[in-house]
Amino acid sequence: MIQMKTMNRGAIVGPLYFVIAGALFAGSNTAVQGAGMVYGVPSATIAFWQYALASIAVLPMVWTASWRSDRPLMHLLRVVLAAIGVQFWVAGLAVVPIWQAVALILTSPLFVTLGAGLFLKEHLSASRVIAVLVGAVGGAIILAPWKDAFQWAALMPVAAAAFWAGSSLVTKELTKTENAGTLTLALLVLLVPVNGLAAMGSGFTVTPEALWLVALAGLLVAGAQYLLARAYMVADAAYLQPFDHLKLPLNVALGIVFFGFAPPGMMWIGAGVIIGASGWVMRDEVG
Repeated sequence: MIQMKTMNRGAIVGPLYFVIAGALFAGSNTAVQGAGMVYGVPSATIAFWQYALASIAVLPMVWTASWRSDRPLMHLLRVVLAAIGVQFWVAGLAVVPIWQAVALILTSPLFVTLGAGLFLKEHLSASRVIAVLVGAVGGAIILAPWKDAFQWAALMPVAAAAFWAGSSLVTKELTKTENAGTLTLALLVLLVPVNGLAAMGSGFTVTPEALWLVALAGLLVAGAQYLLARAYMVADAAYLQPFDHLKLPLNVALGIVFFGFAPPGMMWIGAGVIIGASGWVMRDEVG
């Protein structure tokens, strides 16, 4: 009975953490796109300062956590995968509308769900697999690639999705021995020098007009990464993936409000499919 209650609690709390993290990521993406597209700050420079400031911002949240780890190589692998994903993502946001980039990042749950079954030996129930596939269909409806002129830059969010999926799988593996504070701090702190190397070509200067956007992006990503680690601690990686689709309508709404990036009308149908898929898998797990 106790085990069932714990499982059901994780089935509710895990997605809640995941969805709130997605909302914070949506705000961070909007700030990053503003700094890059409106003020012309190089993407690598944004990534460096975003995660440097996030490292400082997260300290109060993880101050009491144990920062010692017996698995440094796993942390390093997680950071390298995440850093490559960050570079692809920020570069993509600088050239494609936010709704299009987020629609393409929806391929990440497909990678995670497959990887969770192959590498973490998680149970891939029919409801989990179908919900992820249905959510991906919803993303395709929103993207409507058959109507938009193809850009090679559109592949950058897909590459980011693949590398972030790998980082998510390592995160889930690390939750077996690490706490959320250690996971968050290790990721953010180790990302700073990696992103710094990538920024050496473009420089580290941020225009005064864009400084507040970069700072906001750092604050939001700090909270998002912490909640993401908490989510993986209480729920299976494969189970959480359909809820990742919910960040799509959040990013679309912010893109419309701040940049006027209005996707085709089919976006609303696609968003309904995504939300329905996420609600269905959660109902199936809790029940």
